[in-house]
Amino acid sequence: MHGTVEWLPGSPLGNTGYSWSDVLLGSLPNLYVYAANNPSESILAKRRGYGVLVSHNVPPYGRADLYKELAALKDLIAEYREDPAKNDVMREGICKKIVDAGIDADCPFAEAKKLGIEFTPENARMFSAHAFLDYLVELYDYLLVLENRLFSSGLHVLGEAPHAEAIASYLNAYFGDQISEVAIAAIAQGHNTADALDAFHAQFRQEHPGSKLRIDPQLPERLEEASAIRDLLSRTTDELTNLLRGLNGEYIPPAPGGDLLRDGPGVLPTGRNIHALDPYRMPSAAAYERGRQIAQQLIQQHLQEHNGSYPETIAVMLWGLDAIKTKGESLGILLELVGAEPVKEGTGRIVRYELKPLAELGRPRIDVLANLSGIFRDSFVNIIELLDDLFQRAADADEPEDQNFIRKHALSLKTQGVENPSARLFSNPSGEFGSLVNDRVTDSSWESGDELGDTWRSRNSFSYGRNEKGKSRPEIMNTLLKSTGRIVQQIDSVEYGLTDIQEYYANTGALKKAAEQEQGQNVTASFIESFSKDTTPRKLEELLRMEYRTKLLNPKWANAMAAQGSGGAYEISQRMTALIGWGGTANFQEGWVYDQAADTYALDSEMAEKLCKANPEAFRNIVGRMLEANGRGFWHPDAEKLKELRALYDVADEELEGVSV
Repeated sequence: MHGTVEWLPGSPLGNTGYSWSDVLLGSLPNLYVYAANNPSESILAKRRGYGVLVSHNVPPYGRADLYKELAALKDLIAEYREDPAKNDVMREGICKKIVDAGIDADCPFAEAKKLGIEFTPENARMFSAHAFLDYLVELYDYLLVLENRLFSSGLHVLGEAPHAEAIASYLNAYFGDQISEVAIAAIAQGHNTADALDAFHAQFRQEHPGSKLRIDPQLPERLEEASAIRDLLSRTTDELTNLLRGLNGEYIPPAPGGDLLRDGPGVLPTGRNIHALDPYRMPSAAAYERGRQIAQQLIQQHLQEHNGSYPETIAVMLWGLDAIKTKGESLGILLELVGAEPVKEGTGRIVRYELKPLAELGRPRIDVLANLSGIFRDSFVNIIELLDDLFQRAADADEPEDQNFIRKHALSLKTQGVENPSARLFSNPSGEFGSLVNDRVTDSSWESGDELGDTWRSRNSFSYGRNEKGKSRPEIMNTLLKSTGRIVQQIDSVEYGLTDIQEYYANTGALKKAAEQEQGQNVTASFIESFSKDTTPRKLEELLRMEYRTKLLNPKWANAMAAQGSGGAYEISQRMTALIGWGGTANFQEGWVYDQAADTYALDSEMAEKLCKANPEAFRNIVGRMLEANGRGFWHPDAEKLKELRALYDVADEELEGVSV
C-alpha cells in the first residue's frame, strides 16, 4: 500500500523543513506496511516520509497447470505421439483443438507460416506426417512451459500465517524438482527431516518395487533448509506483532527486502523494517555478469532477426524496483551494450564505468535510450552521474562512427546545434512520477494509440545527469526513438508481471508506441524474467500470451482471486484495464483473450454473481472493459454475447446506483 507524503514535492535525497513530508507529518510517526519483495518503493517512503517499514509476505505461489482445451490438447498430442501412423486419424481433431484454444498464436506451425498457408484443420492434411509430428513435439514442450509457470495464488492477509498447503506451495516453488512433493508435504505438515526422508523412501518403494534407491547427498541438507523456511513462514504473525510494537514506540528489527525465490530465506520472517542495498556498489559482480549475458543474448537475437545488422539504439528501462531486487542487472545490460565495465576503489565502491577498447569488445558500441522510473531517478543520483559521464566519454571517443553509435548520434545532434548531445538518461519532470498513460487508459480518455505514445513522450523527454536535473530535451529523445531497434526490461517478481499492473503498458508499451510513431514500423520489446534462472529474453507478445493463459484465463487463478472477495475482484478488474492498455500501446488485440475472459468472469453466472456481490464497481469495470474493447475494434464477439454483456453491465450499474426494478 502507498501513502501520500512520499510522492509529494520535495528534495529527492533528503527533506528540508520546506518539504511537504515535513510540513504534513511534523513529529507524527509513520508506520508503513509494505510488501517485503518491493524494497524500492518502500524505501522511498523511508527516505521521503520517514517511514518505519513493516514488511508483509506475498501470497503463496501456485503452478498454473493446464485447463479446459489446453489440458485436452496435451492429452491428445501425447496419445498421437505414441503411434503417429496409427493415430493419424486424430490429426484433424488435434488441429481443431489447437485453433479453438488459439494456441497457434503462441506457437505457430512454421511450415504453414513459411508457405503463407492459414493453419486450419482442413489445411493440416497438406503437410507431411513428419512435419506435423515435429510441430506437435514443439507444441507439447510449450504446453509443459505453460503448465509449470508460477503465479501468486490469491492475496495475503496481514499477520496470517500460511497453512500447510500454502507452505507446501512456497516450498515447491523454491526447490522445484530438487525435493519430491511427498517430502515437501511432510515438511509443510510439521514433520522433521527424518520423517520427510521416510515418506520419500515409502513413496519410492511403492512406485519402484524392488529397485535400489540412490539418494542425492544434498537431499538431507535441502530438507533442513525446507524446515527452516517453514518455521520462518510460520512467523508471519510477526507482521501484526511488530506493527503493534511500532505503534507503541518499540523497536522493530531490520531485514533486507527481497523475494524468497530470488534472494533466499534471508528475507523471512516478514514483519521487519526492511532496507535495500548500497547504491555505490551497483551493479554487484553477479548482477553485472548476468546483465552482460542478457545483453549478449539481445544482440544475438537482433542479428538473427535483422540479417546480421546491429541495432543502433536499444531502449533500456531502469526501474528502481528491479534494480534493487537484482542488485543492478539492468545496469549490467546497459554497460554491456555500451561496452563498459565498473571500476571500484579500494573500499569496493564503484567510482567509474570504464569503456572497454573496441578490439576487446569485438562489435560496435550500441547507443542506449535509458528511461528512468521516478524512483530510480531519485534514489540513484550517484549512478545517474556515473552513466552521464560514461555517455559523454563514449560520445567523445576517437572511434569510427560505424563502430560507436553513441558517437554517431551525438555528432549528428551536434551539427544540428543541439546542446548536450550525449544526454541519454530520461525521465518525468523533476519531482513528478509516472507517464500518465495509465490515467488516460483508466479514464478511457483517448481515441487512438498514437495519443498514448504522445503522452508518454511529453512526460519522459526530461534529461538527467551531472548538470541536468530535468531539462526538457525532446529533440534528443526523438532522435533516439528513431534509431531504437529494441526495448528491454526485466520482470523481477512472480507476483506482478506484464498483465498485472498498469505501469508496464503505461511505460514500456507506450515507449514502444512512441518509437513506432517515429519509425513507421514495429519495434521489438524484450523482457527477462529475472526471478528465473533462465535469462532468455522473450518477446512482448509471447510473454503476454503466456501470462494471460496462466493467470487471467486460468480457473485456478480466477477462483483464488474470487475467493478473496472485494480485493480479489479488484485485482481481476485491474487486469482487464491492463488488457485494454496493451491493446492501445502495443496493438495486442487478440480476440481469444477477450472471448475466454468473458466466459470466465461475466458469462459464468456463478462467478459473475460472486464478483458483483463482492465488488459491484470492479465487476462493472470488468464487463465495461469488454464492451470498450468491442467499441475500439479490439474484439469482435457475436451479437448474442455482446447483448448478454450489455445486460450484465446495466445490472452492475443499477446495483451501484441503488436502482431496484
